[in-house]
Amino acid sequence: MKRVLMAGLLALLGGSAQAQRSDGRFYLPGSFNWSFHRTYPDAERLFHAFDYGHAVLYERLWTSGADVQARLKQDFDFLTTDLLRRPPRFGIAEEAVMPGYARVAWRARQMFHWAHELHRQIYDVYADERVPGLAKAALVERITDYYLANRANAFTSTPKSMALMDDAPYSQVFRSDYPEFNGLIWAYHWLQVGLYEPLIGAESPAARAEGIRSTLGRFWAMMDARPARFPELMPMTAGVAPRFAARHPRAAAIFDNLHMMHDIISDILISDRVPRNLKAKAIEAALAEFRDATRNTMSIQEWLEMPAMMGGVDRMGGVAWTPPVR
Repeated sequence: MKRVLMAGLLALLGGSAQAQRSDGRFYLPGSFNWSFHRTYPDAERLFHAFDYGHAVLYERLWTSGADVQARLKQDFDFLTTDLLRRPPRFGIAEEAVMPGYARVAWRARQMFHWAHELHRQIYDVYADERVPGLAKAALVERITDYYLANRANAFTSTPKSMALMDDAPYSQVFRSDYPEFNGLIWAYHWLQVGLYEPLIGAESPAARAEGIRSTLGRFWAMMDARPARFPELMPMTAGVAPRFAARHPRAAAIFDNLHMMHDIISDILISDRVPRNLKAKAIEAALAEFRDATRNTMSIQEWLEMPAMMGGVDRMGGVAWTPPVR
């Protein structure tokens, strides 16, 4: 993946983007970087397709009018039958895919990009066989500290209440009106957290590679049986990737908060209850909420119990990986 801010493209973006773009930060340097890319290229390339899928969705929701349903159907078909099957080798310039949305929600673009960097650096640490096993966990915690130090763009590591996603006046509109596309986004999120399980739990490089293949196979089973096997509920990290959540609860909570915010933005953009001239302000308010660790939060124990309380991890796509029985 290309971890490069596209400066030339950013220069084309005006308005609020111009005012907010000065707080970008480079990912933490280290020899572990790019290890996942080198070791598991098939999995890594899917992330580029996921980035495109998120970007084109937001652009459609912001810029399309009466034809939004038809255009999202075309995008869904393209993603599921073409792009995911032949994902790009390199990361996309998301600003080129979503120029209209980026002007409206530049802070969201920054926060999502920064959280995705955290995702990918953690993959790199666990994919790097040169890093001793006991050192991996400490290094991930150091990377998480580095992520959180960027306070302008970091999601809080305190679990936030699911009511923020489900109980606002605009909530659940996107998943109600576009259940197939919503299920596709949740399948993305299932895989993004699920791949940590074999990286952490498998006991040898060969077993890790087999675990990655197995987890990818489950993702493709979702795609092949779409939409019937898409997650019915937002995949929560503690359910889908319990080893990862137990070892790195801060990062796991960050990713759940990130994934809730993905849903919230889709709802704000499509909901008639938020006037078009107030959508940017509503997104900013939600982003501020997800940077705030002092309100609308859950305890770690409540968060760990949430998958069962919501109806079980099977409705979230299931546990991503379990060690094979020998």
